[in-house]
Amino acid sequence: MPESARVRSHKRVRPAKPSSEKSDPYFSRAVSKALEALARLSEAGEPLTLGQLTASLSLTKASTFRLLHTLETLDYISKTPGGQYFVAGLQHPHVPRLVNQMMRVGGTALERLAMEFRETVSLAALFENHIEVVAIIESPQLIRMGNTVGRILPPHASSLGKAITAFQEPEMRDKLLRSYGTPILTPRTIADQIALRREFERIHEEGHAEDWEESTLGGCCFGAPILRSNKLAVGAVSLSMPQMRLSGQEQQAAIIQAVTRTAKEITSQLV
Repeated sequence: MPESARVRSHKRVRPAKPSSEKSDPYFSRAVSKALEALARLSEAGEPLTLGQLTASLSLTKASTFRLLHTLETLDYISKTPGGQYFVAGLQHPHVPRLVNQMMRVGGTALERLAMEFRETVSLAALFENHIEVVAIIESPQLIRMGNTVGRILPPHASSLGKAITAFQEPEMRDKLLRSYGTPILTPRTIADQIALRREFERIHEEGHAEDWEESTLGGCCFGAPILRSNKLAVGAVSLSMPQMRLSGQEQQAAIIQAVTRTAKEITSQLV
């Protein structure tokens, strides 16, 4: 995960003192090690690997993995697409549990999408009054479309923003547009209210969003919503790339199909 995705603690978690283990017959070593792991992750200021935590906790690799897996399953910690661990929600204390869950269950699907096309893949989530990037897998190619964790997305221009905004109740859609505005980011940005309403209707009908140089010149992006049972979007997945590398309609259709499949896969794992 890029540097901007690093998480920092606002409140330090302190593990029990080692002496307690010897003097107290009711002392739980497993709980102590779990709290110690949370403390290490909180103090690190950046995601840590399984190996780093194993050394820090003085446990076997298998025991550390079981401990971290339990904390991750309970959404106390999250894991980057690269397999590093960090404390969930410390970068943004207001992050809903559902967002942490999307990040946790979506890792494998996002990696698969990035590997298939070797382009940048992003995950965005809906917050109270904005849409924000929460995870990225950067393209390995020298010329690529980048993104930044924590970036607030335009609801009217980016494929992630449009995919989420199109699948909202009218009141929430208006709230997102009012909060961000509809600035003209490039000559291709859709800012006219009537044209934008038609764009959202098209996205809702087709099930995916497209960005053709609307947020960044020279780039194109394809996004699909992550929906709840009420058919409202809580997040979205996108694949972005330089427009010069898009070879034609066949590749475009394959990308849209893969992005949509990835979003549905994450949707199916949310509880």
